[in-house]
Amino acid sequence: MNSETYIDFCFIRNAAGNFAAEIDNLLRELFKGIRLNWYLEEKTEDGMELVVAEIKGMSRWQSEEDAIDFIESHAAEDFWEYLQGFQLNVYPAMRGCGSCGTH
Repeated sequence: MNSETYIDFCFIRNAAGNFAAEIDNLLRELFKGIRLNWYLEEKTEDGMELVVAEIKGMSRWQSEEDAIDFIESHAAEDFWEYLQGFQLNVYPAMRGCGSCGTH
């Protein structure tokens, strides 16, 4: 069953140009085949480039731990070099009314 998934990543590196495009490529490879979409916001300040990635969509992960396990085993080396922080929420689909999951 699919889960609503929300992820925010913060990536930082020394200014070199085209950082948002590089992050977009890293995310395309990481989430290939997963129904996630993202918006990237790029800033340059004091010789540093910062990209905030807001990601949302549907995934097969049933918990934050499932998502973290996937990211840890599939993310490229550059992803880890640039990553400075993240926030992750996975909301599994529940049957019925949502309060007890059975009705």
